[in-house]
Amino acid sequence: MALSPENATPSLWPPDGPGVVRLPSGRMVRGRGLRHPLPNGPAPMYAVYLLGDRPPQVPWESRLLRWPDFRLPADRAEARAVLTEAWERAAVERVELACGGGRGRTGTALACLAVLDGVPRDEAVAWVRHHYHPRAVETPWQKRYARRFGAQGRLRKPRLLSQSGDARGERAPGVPPRPVPTAQPSGPVPEPEGRVRSSKEGRRRTRSW
Repeated sequence: MALSPENATPSLWPPDGPGVVRLPSGRMVRGRGLRHPLPNGPAPMYAVYLLGDRPPQVPWESRLLRWPDFRLPADRAEARAVLTEAWERAAVERVELACGGGRGRTGTALACLAVLDGVPRDEAVAWVRHHYHPRAVETPWQKRYARRFGAQGRLRKPRLLSQSGDARGERAPGVPPRPVPTAQPSGPVPEPEGRVRSSKEGRRRTRSW
């Protein structure tokens, strides 16, 4: 069952919070502009700051994804890894994406998370503009980056979230996978073709004649 606003857990964002985007799988991510005051409500548990220089000092866990204003990430491989981690952690944590104004870089990153969540990449920009901000993803190259994000490697099919906010079907850490039983042959084992009989076996067959 998908995570709905009525059964959201306290570790997630309130669905009606400012800047909160609810992805199709039920994950919720908050987008924010750092030039604006911090919204009221719970603080992030993990934040990715999309900036060209040092991020602000915050009491929660955060990391910098170097991304100059109106441009693209400085390291595309790092950007993909960081955004994928943010998408995964959004299943059980309050994740925030933020840049200076909260529209261009943040909107582009949210579009990438939407692609990871299963939104068709050709529709991701329109989806973010509808669900987050009508002016999200500001430049033509940011639009192209979001559209091409889904083509950079094979994406996993997202799991819907259960009432507890956990992805269904995931093993607990440290638990080995259950072995798959193999079918055992029934009846006598057929003799392989081309088997060379021993001389003793040949003499035994001769006596029986």
